[in-house]
This record gives sequence, structure tokens and C-alpha cells, in this order.
Amino acid sequence: MNAEQEATRCVNPATGEVIGTSRVHTREDLRRFIAEARAVQPAWAALSPRTRARALLPVREFIVGRADELAATISRDNGKTRVDALATEVLPAAIALTYYARKAAGFLAARGLRPATWLLANKRSHVVRVPYGVIGIISPWNYPFAIPFSEVVMALLAGNAVVLKTATETQMVGRALEECLSAARLPKGLFAYVNMPGRLAGEAFLEEGVNKLFFTGSTAVGKSLMAKASQTLTPLSLELGGNDAMLVCEDADAERAAAGALWAGMQNAGQSCGGVERIYVHQRIYDAFLGSLKRRVEGLRVGQDGDFSVDMGAMTTQRQVETVRRHVEDALAKGACLYASSASPEEGPGLFLPAVVLTEVTHDMLVMREETFGPVVGVMKVASVDEAVSLANDSNLGLTASVWSRSRRSAEALARRIEAGAVTVNDHLMSHGLPETPWGGFKESSLGRTHGRIGFDEMTQPQVIVHDVLPGLRRDLWWHPHGEEVYAALRGLLDLLYGSGWGRRLRGLPAVLRAFPRVFRP
Repeated sequence: MNAEQEATRCVNPATGEVIGTSRVHTREDLRRFIAEARAVQPAWAALSPRTRARALLPVREFIVGRADELAATISRDNGKTRVDALATEVLPAAIALTYYARKAAGFLAARGLRPATWLLANKRSHVVRVPYGVIGIISPWNYPFAIPFSEVVMALLAGNAVVLKTATETQMVGRALEECLSAARLPKGLFAYVNMPGRLAGEAFLEEGVNKLFFTGSTAVGKSLMAKASQTLTPLSLELGGNDAMLVCEDADAERAAAGALWAGMQNAGQSCGGVERIYVHQRIYDAFLGSLKRRVEGLRVGQDGDFSVDMGAMTTQRQVETVRRHVEDALAKGACLYASSASPEEGPGLFLPAVVLTEVTHDMLVMREETFGPVVGVMKVASVDEAVSLANDSNLGLTASVWSRSRRSAEALARRIEAGAVTVNDHLMSHGLPETPWGGFKESSLGRTHGRIGFDEMTQPQVIVHDVLPGLRRDLWWHPHGEEVYAALRGLLDLLYGSGWGRRLRGLPAVLRAFPRVFRP
């Protein structure tokens, strides 16, 4: 087949069934999409933010009207349950669009700057936000709808054009997202959807000249893209891996903490960069917490989503299944204990794994050092919160974390000591669904932020505009021609502004007054 005829076969990971195809685009297609986007973007940017918001609001109506269909598509393409898809992808998308459409005008409004000194009070400055132009977005397969949706919406509302590439593994969701955007009243070419192999897309986006690239994926690929982008100084926003810690304090509610660990560790079959992977539990609550977690994990229903009778669906890719198995085998070989496990379908084509709790784990094991990205949590007993913080920070990753305690004050103090971009108290794996909160991490987990006002700022460049508002001013004091009088005046200004004691300050005043009339002379 030639490139124009190639198509991605989309397979349901729970059944092995082919559920559709998606045309593969060529490098020439991408070049054309970017050129068309660049041509139409200036007129879009010239519209007011409120006008752009009104153009996008029909997308929300489409999502609400087709919510069941969208949840089913996400479930079939990714493997997660429909409840999971609705709760973590469809509903957050509608919330995000509503929030950003309402806030865009304020986020983009010019901001005046107060003068830093009376000496230059005639220079009045304000900062405006300028769209980059064409934003490239490369999104992953674990949240194939929600992750790219917010980024696309923010980019468009900020006045950019967008070229989106979603994961090869979840093309049916990508095409559904493309259909959602078609409900918006957007100029032709402003938004383009491209299906390219992941190994080629990042380099192609950068070489074809997007003005900024947003990438969500592995740390290794993020580093490679950063090296490539350095050749043209193309700005990047990278949301990469996580190996996120959960700290359970001695005063925590053991039942709530265990329920939260089940949710944040096993939701989406553990395929969440912001999900719990490492749990550090104070020794005084360790047994109560583990007992509750064991009961919940063993009661977890794993299987194909059919009649809403399962809690955890399939893994999305065979490659990730193999990674999870390798991490568990490594832990067991190094002395870990398989403390609890759910049941899981043992036969059939589905990519199912049981939910697993490991104890007696150490930081020599892969499950505690690397991102497992599967339904596995390692639990360690700690003697103090100081030990828990030290272990939590013993990682090259720092995306999210959580603190579980009945004391909000103590939890806040602990949260501030954890090296992670988002820390939640008595909850986990939900801040991505709060559109007002920035999303991103420390260390090798992130570069830049998405979501919230900070994330919205990532879609634009700041430009400062400075006016001189003093009537009759012909030149600034330091303009040419220079001479002793100018030097003395500038030296006198330094004394007048910052000299120690009034005597020193007033000593500079005569030189300033002698030179001041020159600013009004031609």
C-alpha cells in the first residue's frame, strides 16, 4: 500500500476485536496542515477572547449530547470501564471547556505594571499576551480524550491554531475528539488532526515548524524532543513520567486512606502518570491500613466492561503488560511479598492483569524506582513522617503525591516538603480534573505546566508595551550628547534615591536640578 492508503487498525484491548481504522497521514500532510493553520491563525487571534469562547461552546453541547457514546468509545479503545471514562475523561472535558471559556478574557487581559521608582514614573508599562501561532500537541493513550482536550481548548481560546496528534493505540478516541471539535464554529484549517507513528511525530512537528510543542509521554522521549527542539529553540511543554508517593500519617483515617489507595493505584488499570505507585505508612497505622487495603483489593472486580459489573478494565497495550510483569517479578525476586491480589480473567484475548499489593519492598526494586504504570502498589512501613518524606523524595520523578491525615495543618506542612508538582490531602489522582489547578511536576516529570491560569499562560508569550506619558518630553536624561553635567546628574540621582541619610540624599539634588531642563530642550 502507498502512504495514502495506509490505515491504523484499532483493537479493543479487552477483547482483541478490531473496532475501526484510522487513516495514517504523511509528512506532506503534516506540512500542509501546519501551513493552512498558519495562514488562518492571525484572523482568529484578532477576534476577542469572548468571540472565540462563543465559537467553542457548541463543543460542550456535543459532549453532553453524546456522552454515552464517547464513554463507550473510550472504553472500547483504551480498555477502561465506561464509569472510569465518564468520570475521568468526558465529565472533566465539559468542566474544563466551561471554565476556560469563562476565564479566557480575564486570563488574556492586559496587565498594568506599577512603576518601580518615581524617577521613571513617566514610563507606564503593561503586559499583553500574544499567541504563539501554531501549537503542536502530541498526546498519550492512557487518557486519550481528557488530556488533549484541555490543551486544544486552551490553545484555541488563547488565539492559536492547533495541530493535534493522538496516540496510535487509541485512534478511535482521537477521531471522536476530532468530531467533537467539528461542532465548533472554527475557521477551516484552524484545527487539524493528524495520525502519525509516535516514533516520527515529534521530530516531524519540530522540523515542520510548529511554534510550540506540547508533549505528554515518557521521560526518555521528552528528553529526546528537548534535544531536537534546542536546534531551533522551539519552546516545549513536557508532561512526562511519575512514580508518585502516598504518605499515610499515624492520625490518618485508615479506611479512607485504603479506599483512596485503591482508587488512585488501580483506576485505569494503574495506567495513570499521577496515580499512586509507592505508599509509605506510619507504623502505628500500618496494620489497619493494610488490612483494609487487602480487603478492598481482593474484592476488586476485573474484566470486560459490559453491564457495569466490573471495577477495573484491561491494560491498553501488550508492551505495558510486559513492563508490569517485569517489575513485579523483579520485586518478588528481591524479597518482596505478594500481600494481596484481585482475581483477573485467566483466559481469552484480553490484556487483563490483577490488582496487586506488594509489601516488604525496598528502593532497590523497580516498582519503587521506576514508573510501573500498572495496577501495582508497593507499601512500606515507616517509623516517622520524616522518614516518609525522605523516601518520597528519593526519586528522579516528582509529578504528584498525597498526604493522608486528620490534621489539615500538619498535612499542609508535610505537603510543602514533598518534591512534587501537585500534592493533595486526603485524596489523590483528581487534581488533573480541576481546571483551575496547574498540572505538572518537579525533576524529570515535567517542563512547564498545563491547566489553570499558569497553564493558560503557557499558550501565549508575554509582550510588554511601554509608553512615555510625560507631556513635552523631548529626550531622556541619559540620551546623547553626554558630558560632565549628565554624569553628575545621574550620580546625583543615585544619591537622591538610595543614599544613606538625608544629608547624602540632598547632596545629589543640585546636580539633578541643573540637568533636568535638558529633557525638554530639542
